Amino acid sequence: MADNADFATDLVQRHVDTTVANRPIRTGVDMARAECEECGDAIPAARREAAPWASTCIDCQEIQERKRRHVW
Repeated sequence: MADNADFATDLVQRHVDTTVANRPIRTGVDMARAECEECGDAIPAARREAAPWASTCIDCQEIQERKRRHVW
């Protein structure tokens, strides 16, 4: 019989699997020309190096995070 820890582990793993599977992976040429999917501006090289999975510039990411927290 599964205990709560097993259930939580399975739940987290399913979440990680679906989240990672739905994100595009950028490498090589894609990273060199990465543009923000919100505003279309270039994503700075430092951000792309620090977070290669990032699909938005820092400004748009901050806006998204504020919306999630409902802080305006």
